[in-house]
Amino acid sequence: MSNVSNLDEQGRPEPEPAVGELETLLGYLEFHRATLEWKTRGLSTEQLRRTTAASSMTLGGLLMHMAYVEDHWFIGSLHDRERMPPWSTVDWKATPDWEWDSAHVMSGDDMRAQWTTSVERCRAALEEALVAVGARAPRSGDAAADPLGALAKRAFPNGERPSLRWILVHMVEEYARHNGHADLLREAVDGETGE
Repeated sequence: MSNVSNLDEQGRPEPEPAVGELETLLGYLEFHRATLEWKTRGLSTEQLRRTTAASSMTLGGLLMHMAYVEDHWFIGSLHDRERMPPWSTVDWKATPDWEWDSAHVMSGDDMRAQWTTSVERCRAALEEALVAVGARAPRSGDAAADPLGALAKRAFPNGERPSLRWILVHMVEEYARHNGHADLLREAVDGETGE
């Protein structure tokens, strides 16, 4: 997916500068996934639960939120599959911010494990979708002219279905925005800084 031979000082894969659209999007998604992992690396459960200023946001909450977002888009929307645990066991009407709130009671190891599990299954779900549209393996006849234009199986409430391109760009945006939060939270927890 991304160039693991070109890692920065934090162990993040640098996106290749001169590749196609799909490789660029995947490169930035992997870079931002690695950034969140770095910003939460080595912290205790208490540190992952720590807030700063008036915000209730925590680094652990970010891990759980991004685990949920990964599964929502790559499992739910892209493939129209049912929610898996822990998401399938939540009463979302009673606790609409469960993924954020759960970080106040889960251990750091459990939060990291959930995020890692979600990322791994979403990488596999994305690869499955790319193979299905001919972006990864030759199909009989011509490969899809625009594999990123393939539509998700689950529609929005208005009936529109997002493209694979839209989902990938949205995921890069989600990670980029929340990694900005992670920068501030990590500095408040132990003083570690860096982009």
